[in-house]
Amino acid sequence: MNLGESLTDCAVRETREETGLDVEITGIVGVYTNPGHVFAYDDGEVRQEFSICLLGRPVGGTLAVSEESYEVQWFSPEEVDALPMVKSIRRRVDDWRHGAMPSIR
Repeated sequence: MNLGESLTDCAVRETREETGLDVEITGIVGVYTNPGHVFAYDDGEVRQEFSICLLGRPVGGTLAVSEESYEVQWFSPEEVDALPMVKSIRRRVDDWRHGAMPSIR
């Protein structure tokens, strides 16, 4: 997120940068945090991160890889269920698939 940028503006920009798609943010799946999810960078900075998983719908652009992605592809919800992913990302997908509005996790 850049200084002066709203959360939705950030999501729209990041989606465009990583996928080539323009999106409209339509909702929120949830807010996720884990005290064990800590990053230590080479410069000595240490962060405990959280994520806010938003819903969006495409409104333009062209699906394409970028400097921030190496593969992008559309999947049906059923196909997403079979994709390999880490447990924390699977939880977000499951929350989306079940239409749950979870509390902060």
